[in-house]
Amino acid sequence: MKPDLRVVLDNKVLVGDGAMGTFLYQMGFPVGISYEELNLTSPEVIRDVHRRYVDAGAQVLESNTFSANFDKLSKYGLESKVAEINRAGVRIAREAAGEAGYVVGAVGSIRGGKRTNISNAELKKYFEQQLQALLSEGVDGVMLETFYNVEELVLALSITRRLTDIPVICQFAVEDVARTLDGYTMQDAFRIVQQEGADIIGFNCRTGPNGILSAIKSLDGHLPAPVSVYPNAGVADYVDGEYRYGAGPEYFGQMAVQFADAGARIIGGCCGTTPAHIEAISRALGNYVPQPAVYEPIPEHAAPAIVLEPAPEEVTGSREPNLVDLAKQRHTVIVELDPPRDLDISKFMQGAQRLKEAGADALTLADNSLAVTRMSNMALGHLVQVETGLRPLVHIACRDRNLIGTQSHMMGFDALGIDHVLAVTGDPARFGDLPGSSSVYDLTSFEIIRMIKQLNEGISFSGKPLKQKAKFVVGAAFNPHGKHLDKAVARLERKIAAGADYIMTQPVYDPELIRAVSEATRHLDTPIFMGIMPLASGRNAEYLHNEVPGIHLSDDVRSRMAGLEGEEGRAMGVQIAKELLDVAMEHFNGIYLMTPFMLYEMSAQLIEHVWAKSGRQLSPLFR
Repeated sequence: MKPDLRVVLDNKVLVGDGAMGTFLYQMGFPVGISYEELNLTSPEVIRDVHRRYVDAGAQVLESNTFSANFDKLSKYGLESKVAEINRAGVRIAREAAGEAGYVVGAVGSIRGGKRTNISNAELKKYFEQQLQALLSEGVDGVMLETFYNVEELVLALSITRRLTDIPVICQFAVEDVARTLDGYTMQDAFRIVQQEGADIIGFNCRTGPNGILSAIKSLDGHLPAPVSVYPNAGVADYVDGEYRYGAGPEYFGQMAVQFADAGARIIGGCCGTTPAHIEAISRALGNYVPQPAVYEPIPEHAAPAIVLEPAPEEVTGSREPNLVDLAKQRHTVIVELDPPRDLDISKFMQGAQRLKEAGADALTLADNSLAVTRMSNMALGHLVQVETGLRPLVHIACRDRNLIGTQSHMMGFDALGIDHVLAVTGDPARFGDLPGSSSVYDLTSFEIIRMIKQLNEGISFSGKPLKQKAKFVVGAAFNPHGKHLDKAVARLERKIAAGADYIMTQPVYDPELIRAVSEATRHLDTPIFMGIMPLASGRNAEYLHNEVPGIHLSDDVRSRMAGLEGEEGRAMGVQIAKELLDVAMEHFNGIYLMTPFMLYEMSAQLIEHVWAKSGRQLSPLFR
């Protein structure tokens, strides 16, 4: 008979399994079916996935029952089979786990972060129905996973505790901001669920290893119980109609040791992970001996207070001709500064003013990048324009607005005199901070470019004439990474054919790639702004390389950044960026600087480096 899971975790780190849903998707099972129904219709498939994880080293298996509740199954006409699907899921996992492995019954959030009209009474009914089925098959524990709100998790936990005294794992889905969707700090969230009876508390989904490690560190050493972690394989990228994840097995193996050092006692994987990821974790933890854990209650109000910075002084300035004309005449610098995720814009405006003083030609503002909610770039762009005189260049994502909203949005920009835009597809909403929201995608990036240029002809999206013409200068994004640069350039050519006036690239960290892009695009007349983003630390470098779609660091850059943090890391990041700028300036007039973590002083140093190297003397008007 196996020892109780709680006893084992006192002196051992266990390896969890990896993704079920995304792995089935990779195997060819389409989105839009119930993967849980496969417990009945294709049990051999589910058994095979479980066995692959066991062979890779998984010691804890989750039953394929994440969405096997009345509400989710009713969408497929399967609501009458809740008990049957859950019981089959446990039996299949048990067959694969064998006598030594642990099987935990997986129960997912029903609300899923959405503001639904499902009442608490309905939630109680649905959770109890699913839990009773799982418990009837003798699971070794229950895993309540991917919960966005404390309230719903506590409700599910209370029902579980009423029905059983077996181990219960509670896992939150959070970002690196380390707050639940209903506003609790992780310290408060952990304290609450521990008081309600959780035996193991942790994180899964929503973010990759770096984000979950940050969430653990936000606990400030206060661990009320063993920690479990099941990160995604980085941020999902949508390529050629498929979701792809960038964080590889080797990276997961490296991060597994860091998780264990931070107090994790069960380490597995969520979306995008595969048996190869689990094998890497198992191999990395093969000889790992954890330090004796010291668990203590988290004190109330443990989270640090937020200190607001004073608002900047108002300033005015002037503007130059459009960026396309400038880039054909001289080196031209665009700098990105992320809109805040808060209502306080003081630091953002201070940064904008500093970048203006350094000589930036334009400030570019993303449109809720990575599907994370930020302040409107329309409002901030207008404030930047009025208060600093710096030209705003705003991103327009296809994700958030339908045709009606997009045209309305563009008409608003025209009214405000904001005429430089960058058309982008936008990251899927399901991977952002409001996963219950919808991705619209009425338009592709090609179509939105054409439609915006149509406004320049005085024609609305519907084809009706407008009383005047807009004057938008439209940019397009270019990702030079990947195996086939020629195919990426061919796609770029189609964007130019659609009407793109200039191009902005993803950040590049390899001088040879800069030269290769220059050679591959030599035939194009459209200005290209080469992307450079200074690295802030060694951890930042590894996160970007392993988890963020479209960014790849050279081995040399990763080696130079390895282990560097704080001021030392930022200094090396600026030095590497200057070296890249020296190469970029030989081949491109357009420079696109991306500011990490609102560290605008790093970008200011790089702007000044560009002007010093080019010999350009700034007029007092632009300081």
